[in-house]
Amino acid sequence: MSASHALLTRLAAAANPDGGYGYHAGKASHPEPTCFAMLAFATARDAFAQQIQNGLSALERNRQPDGGYGLAGGRPEAIWTTAIALFTRLALGAAPDQVKPAVARVLAVESRVMAKDPETSDMENDIDLSLVGWPWAASNFGWVEPTSWACLALRAAGLENHARVQQGLKLLLDRAFDSGGANYGNRVVLGTSTEPIPGPTALLLLAVQGAVDHPRVDAAVGYLRMHAAKATDLEHLAWARIALGVHDSDTATRDLFPELDAKILASATDATTSTHRLALAALALGETRPLALKNLPPSLKGGGGQNSDSPLPSGRGAGGVGLFTKIASKFRGVMVAGISKFKPLPDTSAVHISRAPNYDAPLVEILAAQFSHFRMACPLAGKRVVLKPNLVEYRPDRVINTDPRVVDAVITLCKQEGAAEIVVAEGPGHWRNVHFLVRESGLGAVLDKHGVRFVDINHDEPVKVLNLGRLTRLDHLYMSRTVLNADVLISLPKLKTHHWAGVTLSLKNLFGTLPGICYGWPKNELHWRGIPQSIVDISCTRPANLSIVDGIIGMEGDGPLHGTAKHVGALVMGVDPVAVDSTCARMMGIPPERVPTLVYAAAKRIGRIAEAEIQQLGEPIAALATKFEMPPMVDRELFPAPKQTA
Repeated sequence: MSASHALLTRLAAAANPDGGYGYHAGKASHPEPTCFAMLAFATARDAFAQQIQNGLSALERNRQPDGGYGLAGGRPEAIWTTAIALFTRLALGAAPDQVKPAVARVLAVESRVMAKDPETSDMENDIDLSLVGWPWAASNFGWVEPTSWACLALRAAGLENHARVQQGLKLLLDRAFDSGGANYGNRVVLGTSTEPIPGPTALLLLAVQGAVDHPRVDAAVGYLRMHAAKATDLEHLAWARIALGVHDSDTATRDLFPELDAKILASATDATTSTHRLALAALALGETRPLALKNLPPSLKGGGGQNSDSPLPSGRGAGGVGLFTKIASKFRGVMVAGISKFKPLPDTSAVHISRAPNYDAPLVEILAAQFSHFRMACPLAGKRVVLKPNLVEYRPDRVINTDPRVVDAVITLCKQEGAAEIVVAEGPGHWRNVHFLVRESGLGAVLDKHGVRFVDINHDEPVKVLNLGRLTRLDHLYMSRTVLNADVLISLPKLKTHHWAGVTLSLKNLFGTLPGICYGWPKNELHWRGIPQSIVDISCTRPANLSIVDGIIGMEGDGPLHGTAKHVGALVMGVDPVAVDSTCARMMGIPPERVPTLVYAAAKRIGRIAEAEIQQLGEPIAALATKFEMPPMVDRELFPAPKQTA
């Protein structure tokens, strides 16, 4: 039995009863991992014909009336999976007539052109913002991954010369680094170069295969080859192998394959490998290359029924809003405004500040002493507790994330308090491969030590809930079921400044509770709807029950990624997130009244912002106050008072 066949056998055994696949075993089926599984089975089609048929049946249950494919019951605007489903059906032999609705749906979606706004006005862009590609969600900006899938699928459907495809390929080249590789969007943010990521780089290479001869394509192949030679993460290895398998014209690439295959196989033998990663590994090691356009059935080449002269659809993936929908939305807005007006404030807005000079201090003892003041308000005994740390990216030279030693201490505290279950969950906006971040950041070792489960919120089951904030004007939010089902949600942020939000503390930390499969990466729709507004909407809908801020070493200046380390030596705790964040802002020398998130949150009665209304426990603010360099957006202007939006 070949190595790939053994992986496919394991994959077949992990199928859900409906024939589809979730991102993890036992999780609800989702179009993307189901498609990846079918593409993997296509490498041994005869042996796994039944699994392919079952998977196609599961996929069809996610087909929408307009021809698109999206998670049944998921966010309707999250249309990015349509292109993946279209390509998968073509690779499995669907006739052009069978996929016309999906082709039309992909063509009907176009990304919005980025306009200047408060978030982007001071960004140094070295990309062409006028190019139209494909977004994660309807009516949003174009990103590398969804644009790559759209170009790949439409090329597979015979639309190589379509104007949309040609502009999509141009966008992908525009986003690629001269030095090699790509990430989800910008090469430069706030004057600082970003870094390429293996997954988006691989998808870009798959999209441009055989169509583009450009130095950036060669550089991307070189980047992926060098990264694969030293990588140990299964997902990174698999994507590199898949993409390099269709860009294998040079000897250096082909010579890497035996070593790369061996590393993929060794990594995939872990019994805990998720179904999503297992499918990618099997696809990477398969004897055929379903993602190579030259391997598609000849009948598909040149088919599809449209060409470069076809008129471009004008709608951006969403039809007009009907009168009834507008009336219903207005009614919900009025109802939410009434709820907000009479919402009770937290029972206590006390905030406890403790000295913690370094991460070797007795953190568990410090936290236990703090928690004694909040046990009555937030008991942990017998509760299902979800810890939400701040895990953005992993860069060893920067203080970005909640330190894993703080997470370790909080887990110990929860155990000592008799929590029935402890889960750590996060949904980073910058990286899809959260498995890599958890391991590299040191959080993985903490989870292993305690036997605590990690949930990737970005790929968790989304639940549609009424938006109780409405500052973004979204009627509903799609939130992680893991977060919503928590008896106690603990926000564990790092004490940091933020370029646009002012500070990123316990309220901003909840940004990661919305799944990426609904809002994309880096959840840009929530940015352009307003970062403070999005944060407050989330906190109104599912607030944290307890906030613990890692202020031992914070970050000042151009956070959340590009600031510099700042020692404060404090842990801050409370059950009122607005009071906690306001206290932290005062410690940082930033007036809370100049932080829009806190002003909006206080207006929505999430908590108290006035210092006179916050009981100070432990150390006084002045004892640990450390002046932080204010981020440009806060330093430049006073923020306007919030409007109560219906």
